[in-house]
Amino acid sequence: MSSSPRDSWKTRYRSFYYGRAPEPADPILERGKLALLVIDVQNVYLKRPDRNDLDASGRADYDAWTPFHDRMHRTVIPAIQELLHRFRRDRHEVLFARIACQTGDGRDRSLSQKLPGWNNLLLPKDQWESQIVPEIAPQSDEIVVTKTTDSALTGTNLRLILNNLGVTQVVCCGIFTDQCVSSTVRTLADESFSVIVVEDACAAGSDALHRQELEIINMIYCHVMSGEELFGYLP
Repeated sequence: MSSSPRDSWKTRYRSFYYGRAPEPADPILERGKLALLVIDVQNVYLKRPDRNDLDASGRADYDAWTPFHDRMHRTVIPAIQELLHRFRRDRHEVLFARIACQTGDGRDRSLSQKLPGWNNLLLPKDQWESQIVPEIAPQSDEIVVTKTTDSALTGTNLRLILNNLGVTQVVCCGIFTDQCVSSTVRTLADESFSVIVVEDACAAGSDALHRQELEIINMIYCHVMSGEELFGYLP
């Protein structure tokens, strides 16, 4: 989607704190210092039961999640595929993060993934559910880190990997905008990485949560832009 000069990444997703802030400068992305990080786009989040097999409560939940699945298939996965194509073509680093525990019973999980509720995840590392979806599967020697935390830095050696690669600029995409994407972005920013979030390559459980979180993290922890806008800056 093209943006007019009055509706660009420099003016969108402004929170209360940044409503009157000056427009940010154009990012200067440097070859050899730039990486794409795809976060938690895994089979578990895209599998769906047959709606006809569900009871009334199950059908209500199914319908509530339909907008998320529509966005993933129509917008997010195609946008990530475009990012992967461009980064691979131009030989920028590509990395992935996924949620997966090392033990079958999940005893190595962080507390947030053991608490009751939606985020109570048991994803042993070798199960189908924990794998990255095939449409955007890692290639050759692209690095995949495995975590049982929201932040891809907190629960892995990703910080060391990025430092060893010479990366200081990270483009983030994936799911969920308001959870693992946000946590990763905040941790990267705290570690003084420069971060860009590609809005059309991310999703939350609802569009409202997606947009709200982008507004919260924009301008302080990252810059939020579309894939099309990002491509205009890639070296």
